[in-house]
Amino acid sequence: MAPAAIRVQGLRKLYGEFEAVRGIAFEVAAGEIFGLLGPNGAGKTTTVEILEGLRQRSAGEVSVLGFDPEKETSAVKDRIGVALQSTNLPEKMKVQEAAELFAAFYSRSVALDELLKKLQIWDKRNAFYSTLSGGQKQRLALALALINDPELVFLDEPTTGLDPQVRLEIHTLISRLKEQRKTVLLTTHYIEEAERLCDRVAIIDEGRIVALGSPRELQERVLGHARVEVATSEPMPELLPESWQGEVAAVFSGGRRQLSASAAKPARVVVDLVKWLDSAQVEIEDLHIRRPTLEDVFLELTGKSLRE
Repeated sequence: MAPAAIRVQGLRKLYGEFEAVRGIAFEVAAGEIFGLLGPNGAGKTTTVEILEGLRQRSAGEVSVLGFDPEKETSAVKDRIGVALQSTNLPEKMKVQEAAELFAAFYSRSVALDELLKKLQIWDKRNAFYSTLSGGQKQRLALALALINDPELVFLDEPTTGLDPQVRLEIHTLISRLKEQRKTVLLTTHYIEEAERLCDRVAIIDEGRIVALGSPRELQERVLGHARVEVATSEPMPELLPESWQGEVAAVFSGGRRQLSASAAKPARVVVDLVKWLDSAQVEIEDLHIRRPTLEDVFLELTGKSLRE
């Protein structure tokens, strides 16, 4: 097995008496997209800044690409790419000038023309930074993070404040990093972003990791059951299918014209449901399966909304 790109053990960070990160531990495998998911103030950005060598830790062990980012900062920074929550460049700096400046910071760099074309900002190479749209600025930030062909890329809230269309474009660019076998550590408080992009996520709250695994694993581990919801044109029979006894929790509403059934195997529930209603000659108007989301997981684990 390839060595982990990131190893964290017992990481703590104190600001005076306030403990922002409280003994967290996790590993990120080479080539995976790993998400730190949590609300603002949970400790995500502090953790990432420690990994990037931008902030000293109070306790714990950290390895990034085999280096200690606090003691071997230059070696780490030369091998990683970083896109912060907000990238602000001088208003009168041109896109091409920014790319050339950042390329000079590293011991190696990719072909700038190809990179700018890949990120769809080549036609803006002579434009001032101040004239770029929010999406163009974020694509430039990604270009600057990739300019040294990094093994590991840190993306801290990469789509915050962007409209849905631009966010989708950024998601596509991040997915391409995985195709290129890059390792990505992504922080976000957007549930759909983590579910769409991440191989695994760590849910962090008040400086602690409260759950760790793939989005599907966390959904199944914490809540276990999906819900089958059906609406009919007329009342359903009072007696539920015999096969559901002890296996399915079902609740009627709307004068028995709506039914919500919770079960570990929703596909089998749907089959039984259709047969049951067909035998009673009750017409189905709507039917769908609702699986638990990461938002549901977070609420179950912390008792609060992700955006609180």
